[in-house]
Order: sequence, then structure tokens, then C-alpha cells
Amino acid sequence: MKPGILVISHGSREAEWVKLVDDAVKAAMASPRLAVIPVVSSFLEIVEGRLIQDGINLLEQQGVTEMLVVPLFISSGSTHVDEIGQAFGLPWVSDLEGDLGTFRVAANVTYGQPIDDDPEIAELLAANLAELSKEPEKEALLLIGHGSKEKVFHERWQEGLTLLGERLRELGGYARAEYAMLLPDQAAAKLKSMQAANPQEAVLVVPLFLSQGYFTKHVIPSRLEGLDYRYNGRAMLPHPAIERWLERQMTEWLFRSER
Repeated sequence: MKPGILVISHGSREAEWVKLVDDAVKAAMASPRLAVIPVVSSFLEIVEGRLIQDGINLLEQQGVTEMLVVPLFISSGSTHVDEIGQAFGLPWVSDLEGDLGTFRVAANVTYGQPIDDDPEIAELLAANLAELSKEPEKEALLLIGHGSKEKVFHERWQEGLTLLGERLRELGGYARAEYAMLLPDQAAAKLKSMQAANPQEAVLVVPLFLSQGYFTKHVIPSRLEGLDYRYNGRAMLPHPAIERWLERQMTEWLFRSER
């Protein structure tokens, strides 16, 4: 048996976005136990020469027979997480068919889990919020994620956002935590309803995105234009918590596979 690990994230036209992901993967590989294991960072789309099949090929060229696939995505409500799983031959979670086809892979594949409401990631987000918060007991959180209109996936986003919001609320001592999705377009309506129900509370907007880019810099501010809120646009990367999350997925799988 020769283990290897394939980390898959979405991909972006922004070179800095790709670099932040690559840096996190490299940092996770610095663990002594992982230093001797082939680990490849690949992308769902856009990054030519580094797509998922490219990553599979590279690992198998190194003799990998047991492969962990880590979906570095925010939510199990992402349709991308399921379409990647479909392409590896895993059961569908809904009747929505992906367009990736079927990957060519000879190794035995274990498919990991996305971030969802991981407690360490909640601590990361709490640290991002610290500079915005003045009196937590008089502040409310509005978590904003990409979301999905699709059945099953929408419900998964709801569940993950609810759980993560509650973790954040408890960590920071905030008055309440709500959530909104960009798909469907809920952000402005949710912010207005929060302010109408509790006008005494300041609203801190929390972007749930892996790296800063189009959604954090442009989409969220444009959806909330003209409204009163606090926002610094900080995404999850760069931050050691993502590196530790990756390392934990990898080392736990290695431990199980070696037993």
C-alpha cells in the first residue's frame, strides 16, 4: 500500500487566491508524518494543468494505491462537493447530475468531508471579527455564504450555517447569530429584518469564503449597498487554522488506513 492525498478546491483566475490555497496545503505537509506522503493540490476548474484528473495522474505516477481526496470547500451543501464525489464513483446525494464525467483512477479512494461547522474554523472566524466588535452583547452576527437553490444542498447549507453561527455566537458572547445565502439572494432582506427586529443591535457581517476575492470584495458589499453594518471582508485564508484542519484530515486518515 502506498498512500497519497489529493486536496481539491474550487480554483480562481486570481493568482493570489490559488497561492493562498497552495501555501496552506504546503504548510499542512510540513508535519513530519506527512512529509514522506505524496500530497497534491488540485482545482475543480480554471487552473489549467492542475485540474482534478491532473492531480490523480500525478499521484498515480508516484505509485499511489490508496488515495484520500480532501474537498477543501466551505459546506457539504456545495453542489461541487457532490459532483466531485459522483466523478469518483460515489453515490449521489440528490438527483442533480454533475458534469465532470468519471475520473480515471486506479487507486482506492476515500472521500473526506468539507469544513462545515468545524470548531477550529469557528475560532478562526471569531478572530477575524475581533477588530469589528465593541460590545458583543449588543451585537448580532450575519453569516453570509454562497448557498444553493437546489433541494438537499440548500438544506445542508442551512444546517451548517446555523451550527457555525451558534458556535461563533457562543465564542464571542454575541446577542444572536443569523445567516443568509447569496444563492438565493437573501443577504439584504435578512439584514433589514434583523435591524427591524432589534434596532439596538449593531450587525457584524461574516463572509464564509475560503479566500478573499470576487465574492468578499464585490458581491457581498454590492448586495448590502446602502445598509448599515460592520464588515472587514476577511476570508478564512491565510490562517493557520485551515492548515491545521487539512493536517488533521490527512493524519487521521493515515492513522485509520495503517491500522
